Amino acid sequence: MGPLVICLIVCGCIAAACWLLSVLTHEHSWVDRIWSIAPVAYVWIFAASTGLADARLVLMAVLVTLWGARLTFNFARKGGYAPGGEDYRWGYLRDRMPRWAFPLFNVFFIAAYQNALILLICLPALTVVEAAPSPLGLADVLVALLFLALLVGETIADEQQWRFHQAKAARAATGGASEPRFLTTGLFRYSRHPNFFFEQAQWWAFYLFAVTATGAWLHPTVAGAVLLTALFIGSTWMTEKISRERYPEYAEYQKTTSAIVPLPPRAAAVRVTN
Repeated sequence: MGPLVICLIVCGCIAAACWLLSVLTHEHSWVDRIWSIAPVAYVWIFAASTGLADARLVLMAVLVTLWGARLTFNFARKGGYAPGGEDYRWGYLRDRMPRWAFPLFNVFFIAAYQNALILLICLPALTVVEAAPSPLGLADVLVALLFLALLVGETIADEQQWRFHQAKAARAATGGASEPRFLTTGLFRYSRHPNFFFEQAQWWAFYLFAVTATGAWLHPTVAGAVLLTALFIGSTWMTEKISRERYPEYAEYQKTTSAIVPLPPRAAAVRVTN
């Protein structure tokens, strides 16, 4: 079997397992739990299909492994793998959908579509497999450095968010002040969701390896990055809706700070009173 067929089989098995586990446990974050793991497996499958002889594919697999290790660590320390570690947004949707609709949403979107998307974002590796073999060049080095820079950016954003919520929890435990109620400093001064920006950008950078391997800018495998961006648009909208409901003053933060792409604040300073 070719590497794409193997990946499709693995993807189908993972999707079925995620659905079955969600039914058995009544938690719907099983896809979230494998989001940082499955891409590592997929890209190494593509790299292994060449006997690890293609340096570009090995480089891509190593970079995705670093991405996966970092994201898995961050997800684990937030309790994502613990029982009851369901993403709050699934509960928010479940409470607002007709009772009959959410099981269908779980099958077709949470389990099936998201697992398909996880495979799609890895398919630039398929383009490299199918391209005429060529040695690594300066363009590959630049793309790898870009990917690593974006990885560092997401690491910083997640660390800032982690420390903020740890401090917030510590204040609450001792009866201290609840403010600030959400993060508006560090990278969050320039973007309301810098971690979202860096996550998406890494997969656009990953696609660039298909460009360096072929010399052509457009390939069908760009669909993964496009659909991931579309998913983040919807996720951002929902996250912000929930934030506005919890914190009415969040609307002021929205007025001064870019939603995704880090940009200079639109006010002289962002007040940390939210």
